[in-house]
Amino acid sequence: FPARQTREASDAVALRHGASGVVLARQSRAAIAGGTFHNDVVCVGALQTLFFHELAFEDTAGAKAAIRAAAGDRFEPVFVEVSAADLPLADAISSYLFNSMLVQIPGEDRLTLICPTETRDNARSHAVAERLAASNGPIGRVEYVDVRQSMRNGGGPACLRLRVVLTETEQAAANPAMRLTDALHARLSAWGGKHYRDRLTPADLADPALLDESRAALDELTGLLGLGVGFYPFQKV
Repeated sequence: FPARQTREASDAVALRHGASGVVLARQSRAAIAGGTFHNDVVCVGALQTLFFHELAFEDTAGAKAAIRAAAGDRFEPVFVEVSAADLPLADAISSYLFNSMLVQIPGEDRLTLICPTETRDNARSHAVAERLAASNGPIGRVEYVDVRQSMRNGGGPACLRLRVVLTETEQAAANPAMRLTDALHARLSAWGGKHYRDRLTPADLADPALLDESRAALDELTGLLGLGVGFYPFQKV
């Protein structure tokens, strides 16, 4: 498999976002050859902790040194590495252990690892996860969730969220209509039931009615999310 990201592209993203303390660590050739299309299939981090497979990086020692240097005096990185002997790369990929959510539950000091049920169903990955929770390390609890529909499309728990830490001022400035509530969830569920097709054939892709249908759905969605007029180019015509 070819590499999915180039060094130049990653440099450009860091530059355009004005990011500081950036570490660019090369994914290992072995992981790519094994089918690891993104690094989040072999690595996940939260707060000071980086949880990763032995074959995640081409130069593990160099990556850890770069992370320590970037952290400086602000925090001490904690590395939790799983060996290929304990979890072969193929099992890491099929179980999606590292595509889990790693979060800190309010009121708890240690992190919680939220894994797909595929992690529990794989004997090797299940043993690794339970051993982590039983240790005195930074990960103190493991939960398993059924996200099979997402998994069938190549996405584990980590693919279903983007964690953005905001200050109270930033939260106040954010669009309140996009914050998920029970009421918004109900409206979005009704929107999906109304507009989302349960099947799509090649012939449908050539039908202009599909375009009109999709635009009508997006028109309604932008209204539900308070995105204003002209969010999509077709709405500006």
